[in-house]
Amino acid sequence: MQSLALLANAGYYVVAAVAEIAGCFAFWAWLRSGKSVWWLLPGTLSLIVFAVMLTRIDSDYAGRAYAAYGGVYIVSALLWLWIVEGYRPDRWDVTGGVVCLLGAGLILFGPRGN
Repeated sequence: MQSLALLANAGYYVVAAVAEIAGCFAFWAWLRSGKSVWWLLPGTLSLIVFAVMLTRIDSDYAGRAYAAYGGVYIVSALLWLWIVEGYRPDRWDVTGGVVCLLGAGLILFGPRGN
């Protein structure tokens, strides 16, 4: 049962990351790339999905869920850079992403002295 919760949390984190990056990219496209103001509609909806997904994380504290999410977000942003924007992350990007994921794992799974 615990592994199912862990899998669900991982899914929430991934959906949240994609939604946040897509939402922010829509604003970037409008403000920086000259796209239509209509890009803000799916961007805003995407950011709402992002916020809702983070509320689904199984954590006693919001701050801990958000902190661990940071590592997932960074790796997702690097994947976005590669897949959507067509720029392959270099070894420093990859190394930084791994360090961030390790940090997220420490936040999520570190022993707690309650």
